[in-house]
Amino acid sequence: MTKLYVSTLCLILTATAIHPAQAQVTLDLSKVTCDQWAGYKITNPNNIALWLSGYHNGKRGNTIIDTQSLSADAQKLRVFCLVNQTMPVMEALEKLQAAGK
Repeated sequence: MTKLYVSTLCLILTATAIHPAQAQVTLDLSKVTCDQWAGYKITNPNNIALWLSGYHNGKRGNTIIDTQSLSADAQKLRVFCLVNQTMPVMEALEKLQAAGK
């Protein structure tokens, strides 16, 4: 009985030891280019667009999100990024916001 217990314990320990660990991925969005953002090279662009919206609204102290304008703004950014592929996406967003005022 003891051999079975030890064998089972060894099997469980081996299985947990070889379980692959998930890598944590972090991004410096000030370095993400329009090409990387719009081309799905990092993640779904909508994920980053949501973060960008929250970041810029937070800087302005705005806690209200207009989901329809968020979608329209993401589309404007996508179009702008197709023309300016080497520009950092945060800079592109700032240029679009400055042009919209």
